[in-house]
Amino acid sequence: MSEEQKEHVGAGDLTLSIALYTVARLVLVVALAAIIWGVGKLAGVDVPVLVAAVFGVLIALPLGMVVFKKLRVRVNNQIAIVDGQRRARHEDLQSRLRGGN
Repeated sequence: MSEEQKEHVGAGDLTLSIALYTVARLVLVVALAAIIWGVGKLAGVDVPVLVAAVFGVLIALPLGMVVFKKLRVRVNNQIAIVDGQRRARHEDLQSRLRGGN
């Protein structure tokens, strides 16, 4: 991220980053559930889709944090920037309400 982008992050940028991270994690869950279900079929075991999905979620939770670290860090940084912008606007408003410049 460039220096100019670090100073200002719009709500659309943050929303896009969160959506991308969410979709990536959901795709990981679906892929893991499909692998579990497929390996079960190849082994001759009938694995219910719900059980494969639950195990997919359990495996994807820690794996997604490692695999998608860059996306997670980007979202966290953007949240911090947006929070800083909100805090600055709030302080500016409070200053104006107190009669400051």
